[in-house]
Amino acid sequence: MTDLTYRDATDTDVDALVKLIESAYRGDASRVGWTTEADILDGRRTDPEGVREVIAKPEGRLLVVERAGAVVACCQLEHRGEHAYFGMFAVSPVLQGAGLGKLIIAEAERQARETWGVTEMHMTVISVREELIAWYERRGYRRTGRTSPFPYGDERFGVPRRAGLEFELLVKALP
Repeated sequence: MTDLTYRDATDTDVDALVKLIESAYRGDASRVGWTTEADILDGRRTDPEGVREVIAKPEGRLLVVERAGAVVACCQLEHRGEHAYFGMFAVSPVLQGAGLGKLIIAEAERQARETWGVTEMHMTVISVREELIAWYERRGYRRTGRTSPFPYGDERFGVPRRAGLEFELLVKALP
């Protein structure tokens, strides 16, 4: 899978990125892959304004991953002092399970380390997503036990289908 290209997102990518992120996490289309949140959240995962916000942040970037000119994945990188934050990670559901995610997260870590000199990568994951957390643990991330509340009532993050959701901080030391 060395036929991937990485570039920073621009405003012309917003519609394609929203479509990609929604397809990876919400609704029946997301069930094709394994990263779906359709059983725990309804509503949207993001919207055009949210994607534009990430693109516009001076201390961050939204990486677009393409194969043969088609957008197949994306991830957010944000410089936060000694660490970088990794988020908004989405891989096309029809390509999930083929090793693409491993390549992309490794490239994101490399770029964060080389661009900002950070020594750690941080991310937050909904704590009930055990399979996803286990995937990140296999990539070297560790659970910290530090949690933050899910923003119930703020539909920009989705409409919860259950009580007790929270985000857990995962951390990886970058060599």
